[in-house]
Amino acid sequence: MAPAAMAFQALTFSPLPLHLPTGRRRVRVLAVTADQPPPPPQSSPSEPANSPSRLLRELAERKKAVSPKKKHPPRRFILKPPLDDERLTQRFLNSPQLSLKSLPLLSSCLPSSPLSAADRTWMDEYLLEAKQALGYPLAPSETLGEGDDCPARHFDVLLYLVFQHLDPSCERTRTRHVRNGHSRLWFLGQFVLELAFSEFFLQRYPRESPGPMRERVFALIGKRMLPRWIKAASLHNLVFPYDDLDRMIRKDREPPTKAVFWALFGAIYLCFGMPEVYRVLFEAFGMDPEEESCQPKLRRQLEDVDYVSVEFEKRQLTWQDVAAYRPPEDALFAHPRLFRACVPPGMHRFRGNIWDFDNRPKVMNILGYPLPMNDKIPEITEARNIELGLGLQLCFMHPSKYKFEHPRFCFERLEYVGQKIQDLVLAERLLMKHLDAPGRWLAEKHRRLLMNKYCGRYLRDKHLHHYIIYGETVQDRFEHNRRLRNPSTTAVQQAIHGLSYCVYGKPDVRRLMFEVFDFEQVQPKAV
Repeated sequence: MAPAAMAFQALTFSPLPLHLPTGRRRVRVLAVTADQPPPPPQSSPSEPANSPSRLLRELAERKKAVSPKKKHPPRRFILKPPLDDERLTQRFLNSPQLSLKSLPLLSSCLPSSPLSAADRTWMDEYLLEAKQALGYPLAPSETLGEGDDCPARHFDVLLYLVFQHLDPSCERTRTRHVRNGHSRLWFLGQFVLELAFSEFFLQRYPRESPGPMRERVFALIGKRMLPRWIKAASLHNLVFPYDDLDRMIRKDREPPTKAVFWALFGAIYLCFGMPEVYRVLFEAFGMDPEEESCQPKLRRQLEDVDYVSVEFEKRQLTWQDVAAYRPPEDALFAHPRLFRACVPPGMHRFRGNIWDFDNRPKVMNILGYPLPMNDKIPEITEARNIELGLGLQLCFMHPSKYKFEHPRFCFERLEYVGQKIQDLVLAERLLMKHLDAPGRWLAEKHRRLLMNKYCGRYLRDKHLHHYIIYGETVQDRFEHNRRLRNPSTTAVQQAIHGLSYCVYGKPDVRRLMFEVFDFEQVQPKAV
């Protein structure tokens, strides 16, 4: 057989003479055929029609003939023509996100365009049920407070967005302003919950290490438990109006409940603040930190021989104590009780040591401490600066140094609260910076900016890792092995953020993250 091309049969002439007729005959060529693959062999009549060998043979022949399918790009990657300047200007001017100048974070979480008639219909039908389950007054939230500067006035709109988790069968939840508004709320709410529980457990268990606390938090608000809390608050009919929550499989039940649960606390935090977050958690949802299923696993505890602050000795704090606490006017710190829970009183034994004399001024100079404060009494300023220096020494105190003799003389508790406030501050920054971005994009951006290796890198760029206090037996190992060094520098970075939150409050955490350490990498570099 000739190769697969325009091949012709070769003519072979016989050696015998051919007697051709003398008349010339015209031969017309009607077509030229290419060399085709042979037809598939016919199956024998004895072979049944559904025999495996025959089916395989036909499938192989069919694969040769069928051309490969062209892959079309998904619709989200098809470019659309940009809006002209006039329409774009009108879209931004009409957006509720630009309506509040004094509340930029709350404004950034409002829907990007005014609510439609379908949205208002849902609010009229179901919003009262949600407010009654959560313990809020049934009157419209627009009647609360005076002027648009009152955050509670926007609670109805945010509460509507809370329950609009993405449902492929519902056209209303797929509209852009509803879909993005809901996802931005759950992006913020997850970090609000983490910070609320970290502050609560640090003050409730002043001698406990952060490991058991993380287990308690996971047992209370892990994704397996969230359907239970949604049902306990009678909100399951709003999340799954057409399904029975108890009969749904986990992969259908858990993602919507997680999104709604997180978004709910994002909305409550924006409108009413952290005390209301505690009330809804422990009163409306009925969470009990002493429940048997929420206890951490048993482990060998190091004996804590040091004393704790006086306010923690008398009794164990409840959520009402944490939610209703207001620091006195002449308090040294923005969060005095949280500072006492993280920095043990016994740290005063380290005052005046070599690190305090030699390294503390260098560290405070790099971080811009102490900040100027308007104190009426000079002794308050002096006392705050002393406590700030001891807290900084605790931030640089690695567990390998003193933990096995004194379990709280290390940066672990400050690192725990610092990690959570760092997450929340960056989430707020991204929400205000990217008004059009959906929550999933913001979550990915947040994760990339706060990757552990980058947090430690920002600390090392300031050459602060030279001041970490390691145990003598492991010092060489940590200083020369990056796999040990990088996690420890990350922990010190987070502990510094935790200390600044306790002493000066959230504005100072923003200053450290975006001005001193430049987490977003937007400041000009020295040449």
